[in-house]
Amino acid sequence: MWQLYQFPLCPFSRKVRLLLSEKGIGYELWRENPWEQRDEFVDMNPAARTPVIRNTERDITLVDSRAICEYFEETVDKLPMINGTAANRAEIRRLVALFDENFYGDVTGPLIHQRMKQRLVYRQSPDSRMLRESMKLAHEHLYYIDYLVDTRPWLAGATMSLADLAAAAQISVADYLGGLDWSGHEQAKSWYSVFKSRPSFRPLLAERMEVIQPPSHYADVNW
Repeated sequence: MWQLYQFPLCPFSRKVRLLLSEKGIGYELWRENPWEQRDEFVDMNPAARTPVIRNTERDITLVDSRAICEYFEETVDKLPMINGTAANRAEIRRLVALFDENFYGDVTGPLIHQRMKQRLVYRQSPDSRMLRESMKLAHEHLYYIDYLVDTRPWLAGATMSLADLAAAAQISVADYLGGLDWSGHEQAKSWYSVFKSRPSFRPLLAERMEVIQPPSHYADVNW
């Protein structure tokens, strides 16, 4: 059995969970707070970042969400998430990088730091200027999703792909932390609502962090 070491508000952990669920791969969840730097966890991943997935029976330990997703793409045939022509696969990887790096750096990462770490780890108040800036940048990313949804059935093309999982994972964390203003983004909101209704997504929406509660619309698939 695979054991996934993850943090509930880690978007990269969520991306891997979505992929595993969509592919029907069984796994156990293990809560990991990366900032605690547990010796056992650091031994598995010296970078001390989630997610890490481990199968002790097969003596396999995988780190980094992209590496983990690529591993299961190569070893599990069901519902390929990096598919199509070489050009299609390149586009999927481009968008995964965009959401993993740019969306996270502009929006999700600052929100996690200000609204979660500042409160739970450092016992400090968030920086309102940083929050305003991340919410402003979130609009730009949502506008780009609006554009993609206007021109394609799914973000990277004709079928659901890892690009959709990467985007939904980042958005779900940002939305949980109240960092998204959906007004004026009906295309992105419609795409995300469809994603929220998928069986793979429902466990994520049902989870709650201690102390920090999401907006009322967070788990509402009809919102």
